[in-house]
Amino acid sequence: MRNSFGNIFTLTTFGESHGAGVGGVVDGFPAGIVIDEAFIQSELDRRKPGQSKITTDRKEADRVEFLSGVFEGVSTGTPIGFLVRNTNQHSNDYDNLRELFRPSHADYTYFQKYGIRDHRGGGRSSARETIARCVGGALAKLALKQLGICVQAYTSQVGSIALENDYTKYDLQLVETNNVRCPDVAKAKEMEELISQVKAEGDTIGGIITCVIKGCPVGLGEPAFGKLHAALGSAMLSINAVKGFEYGMGFAGVTQRGSEQNDIFTTKDGQICTKTNRSGGIQGGISNGEDIYFRVAFKPVATLLMEQPTVDKQGNETIVKARGRHDPCVLPRAVPVVEAMAAMTILDYYLLNQTIQLK
Repeated sequence: MRNSFGNIFTLTTFGESHGAGVGGVVDGFPAGIVIDEAFIQSELDRRKPGQSKITTDRKEADRVEFLSGVFEGVSTGTPIGFLVRNTNQHSNDYDNLRELFRPSHADYTYFQKYGIRDHRGGGRSSARETIARCVGGALAKLALKQLGICVQAYTSQVGSIALENDYTKYDLQLVETNNVRCPDVAKAKEMEELISQVKAEGDTIGGIITCVIKGCPVGLGEPAFGKLHAALGSAMLSINAVKGFEYGMGFAGVTQRGSEQNDIFTTKDGQICTKTNRSGGIQGGISNGEDIYFRVAFKPVATLLMEQPTVDKQGNETIVKARGRHDPCVLPRAVPVVEAMAAMTILDYYLLNQTIQLK
């Protein structure tokens, strides 16, 4: 099982939803970076369960403990180990799932691959594993801040309720002012009402998260098998419930002609730039200095609080009804996860670029 992410900056994660805790080891992190533990905790707080009426009712403090790699508040350049302990598991809620395969979960595939599975919340396939990603992402953000690089994500669609404009038309400072993490306050209210309705019905709903990376220098990424957008896509598709990734104009651009799609070069303040940014800040697999922006599609959460047909381990048809505490929509808590994976990818490719330039 592969549990590590990255090339130069790496994150190896461990832990399960109903185990003792979730943690990780970050390696390749630069020395001398001030480790703002309050900021890192705030990133975990954005992801943690039980933060609003439209998220799971599970209550976890999700307090991070740093075990190594930090001395007197500064990174030492050695591996940074950390742990977040689980304190509020209700494992008995999953007893009825011991012999069953839940529809659209990893239960069947895990069992077939490994011959064993943790039926308590899905084990490693649980979204609780993303705790470690948020810690790694927060560390990456602290390093990127010194480089003038900012990563910001937000909910741009829930079900059929979607923002009508691109990110340049919104004040992204408003993202954290509502439970949905949407910069359009009116749309956020509609989205929250829809999620509440779906939750009351025991059902779930999906949507889209948009992410913007500002201040990325020219030159990150490789022209063949190390394309920056491919790395970002791989990072996003590793997140639970993600079903799609597009950057720049994405699929919307296929109806246009090249004369409409091309980004024309010009100069501004003595620097070469583009008049438009339909490429999404990446051309030929390499960052061009413009804003990088992309969209990530999340499916509805697979755990429904209603009866569904399924089969048991012997293939016998039966009925399953999940118990416990689950999100009706993953998007509000997935926003910081998308940011984390983007931040780690950009830092990794920045460090990778430094090694190439030294050769």
